[in-house]
Amino acid sequence: MARTIALIGAPTDIGAGHRGASMGPEALRVAGIEAALLQRGCSVLDTGNITGPLNPWQPPVAGYRHLPEVVAWNRALMNAVYTQLAADRMPVVLGGDHCLAIGSITAVARWCRERGKSLRVLWLDAHADFNTSALTPSGNIHGMPVACLCGNGPDELVNLGGSAPAVSPAVFRQIGIRSVDAGEKRLVHDVDLDIYDMRYIDEFGMREAMMQALDGIDDNTHLHVSFDVDFLDPSIAPGVGTTVKGGPNYREAQLVMELLADTGLLASLDIMELNPAFDNRNRTAKLAVDLVESLFGKSTLMRQRDGG
Repeated sequence: MARTIALIGAPTDIGAGHRGASMGPEALRVAGIEAALLQRGCSVLDTGNITGPLNPWQPPVAGYRHLPEVVAWNRALMNAVYTQLAADRMPVVLGGDHCLAIGSITAVARWCRERGKSLRVLWLDAHADFNTSALTPSGNIHGMPVACLCGNGPDELVNLGGSAPAVSPAVFRQIGIRSVDAGEKRLVHDVDLDIYDMRYIDEFGMREAMMQALDGIDDNTHLHVSFDVDFLDPSIAPGVGTTVKGGPNYREAQLVMELLADTGLLASLDIMELNPAFDNRNRTAKLAVDLVESLFGKSTLMRQRDGG
């Protein structure tokens, strides 16, 4: 039976250091994400956009920029994602900046707890996003979602779903990391976050990194993919606010998506930090849609698998 995908637009750059991620959902729609998913045999329901406060573009207060507004957006997204899961649809969040993962993953974690499912989060990103207000002078919360989800952040976000922490660091597998602040690095080591950075990928290859990241999942696993577009090398994906050289190339990114598709366990997805203000003729949005097609089963594989 075809899966029903619920597209949820979250048009805000409330947690970011640059304007423009608020245009990400529409750029993905213009790039044809609905048609691409229909081509993969999915049913698609575009639920439109959630709404929240405007970006006041103010400096940090007590270490956080726009905390009340970030909380409002994440609460709205948490409720929207949970509603779609409860309706037996697969939520696909069209971001928006990556602070929104707090709401998305909090909802998914609640869903898994209520149904006795294990959760695995594949975090595809250039950044570990484990900063705190004590470590970053910017106060931008898009650099803090993993820390908040793991219980290290402002109470309003840590307790967003009424259960703190929302998840354990053990649920995360981070792929493609190549920009981590010194203090953030200490925190990541303290909680033993499982990271496959670009050095690891250079040495052992993307396939080995993914095999390690997917080890231990089974039919009772809810696989959530949080895809920050800056995961990709900026030479192929310029349309992000925080580019970091040395990321996965096109073929490596396709392999990641194909290996995730092979599990058959994908159950929810975030597409975050697409910023059309930095893009070239919607090039990055089109690439993101291309990769999502692979995530939903489009393969370049030309030879038969063993036993296939």
